[in-house]
Amino acid sequence: MYAGVLLLYLFTPLALRSFWALIPFTLMAAMVFPVRILNEEMVLLRDLEGYREYMGNTRYRLIPGIW
Repeated sequence: MYAGVLLLYLFTPLALRSFWALIPFTLMAAMVFPVRILNEEMVLLRDLEGYREYMGNTRYRLIPGIW
């Protein structure tokens, strides 16, 4: 889902030739998404049974080899 949203937010300004819109995309990708993802992980750890074990078995949950 996050990868799809990032692609949408990246390619929409390019398709519309609105290169100024790439500035908010960069800010969202660098600051908003990591905060939202970390918050979501905390909620999953707290509320979803078995998520801690999943985290132990799955090293990279968002971007293979990176995060």
